[in-house]
Amino acid sequence: MMRIHHQKGVGLIEILVTLVILAIGILGLAGLQTQSLKNNESAMQRSQAVVLTYAAFDMLRVNRTAAIAGAYNMGMTCTAPTNPSTLVANDQAYWINTLQTALGSTACGSINCQTTGDCIVQVRWTDQRASGGGNLDLDNDGINETTELATRSRL
Repeated sequence: MMRIHHQKGVGLIEILVTLVILAIGILGLAGLQTQSLKNNESAMQRSQAVVLTYAAFDMLRVNRTAAIAGAYNMGMTCTAPTNPSTLVANDQAYWINTLQTALGSTACGSINCQTTGDCIVQVRWTDQRASGGGNLDLDNDGINETTELATRSRL
């Protein structure tokens, strides 16, 4: 008479294989979550840059006469005026300091208004989150690439 043996449980090797597959899946999900957080932070910085360019236009509209006269014009700068004794210098210092608070110490800004009332506000910063927290040197030339946003409007 032949005896038939039925398996009565799960073998240890099957459990170990299942745990390895589960661990790899969980590590993959953790990696996706990390990348998602970095991309969300980068998107938030871009949104803040847009809001700050609109804030600059609001600042220019409040003092429209001085803006059209070119008093607010400044090239790309990362340094706020150190002695903001006038309304224009105070506005510029506040705007540059706000840029650097929101986008990091690499943030710079530029304002250029024409006598026609057309103005261009530019914001430039190094997006550390988009590069995974490291240097963003895409072409390996030793210079970190930056993100730049330019907005044009008529006062």
